[in-house]
Amino acid sequence: MSAVIRLKRVGTIKKPVHRIVVIDKRRARDSKPIEILGFYDPKTDPATVKVNKARAEYWIGVGALPSPAVRTLLKKQGVKVVS
Repeated sequence: MSAVIRLKRVGTIKKPVHRIVVIDKRRARDSKPIEILGFYDPKTDPATVKVNKARAEYWIGVGALPSPAVRTLLKKQGVKVVS
């Protein structure tokens, strides 16, 4: 199984909120994740990002690859992301 860290969209129409999740890369965007690491709300000013840093570093350490959007969010939160 190859895991990725990516965004899962929740919320309503025109009010998106995203969860940062670990999921098998073959699954659909809104499928059941392996683990929820945090959330991202782009509609607030400034955007709200909450991440469980320890779990994110664990998953990156065992080989989960973050998507480009999640990589940017994790870097801003101070999580060590392997390039």
